[in-house]
Amino acid sequence: MNNEKTTRFKGRDLTAELVACVERFEPDPGPEPGTIEHTKAEFDAMVEALLREYEPEDLWIFAYGSLIWNPEFEFVESRNATAYGWHRSFCLKLTRWRGTRELPALMLALDRGGSCKGLAYRLPAQDHFKQLGLLMFREIDANPPTNVPRWISVKTETGILRALAFVAAREGMAYAGKLPMKQVAHVLARAAGHWGSAAQYLFRTVTMLKEHGIRDRNMGRIQSLVAQEIEELLSAAKKS
Repeated sequence: MNNEKTTRFKGRDLTAELVACVERFEPDPGPEPGTIEHTKAEFDAMVEALLREYEPEDLWIFAYGSLIWNPEFEFVESRNATAYGWHRSFCLKLTRWRGTRELPALMLALDRGGSCKGLAYRLPAQDHFKQLGLLMFREIDANPPTNVPRWISVKTETGILRALAFVAAREGMAYAGKLPMKQVAHVLARAAGHWGSAAQYLFRTVTMLKEHGIRDRNMGRIQSLVAQEIEELLSAAKKS
């Protein structure tokens, strides 16, 4: 990548005003054909399997995307943390939530390779089973799932922690693989579902990463490209 392109990336930021221009809400199409929603018994079985594999004295959750800006669970402590062997990637295809069948969105997951800086949350000591059950319900959509729970090791300034994270199952139906940044930006600038736009999801994630002092060069480039895409959409709309 030459200096001219690098400068261009740095000079264009995704803003709340740009996101507002593409923000919309679409009807919920329901589960993808070929999948069904999990039952409570199935979620309970997932939690039981996780706790058989590793039953922590302190329950830590590793957050790298929406769990940073909208955790929806109580926590008693948070620490900046790095997961080695995993990287933050828009590798999950969504046909609901922030996308539709006609215009699927992309969502972040942890994919193999590299490293990822995020936050580790320590949850209250009581009732880990219930806390994990609520987290499964929030984070896992389709059955069979592509975004799956896994215990990983993360490094903090006070040492190594074992934390639960949600990672991409490469054999899953919703796995999109490694896509060119330009293609990712094209999707994020246009897709939306009944939870709002993919651009809003990106903007909130990038904003909270900055607030926590977390630098992610790829996310910075993607948000610059999405800003450019939205500006081009607005310009084309004015000409039409």
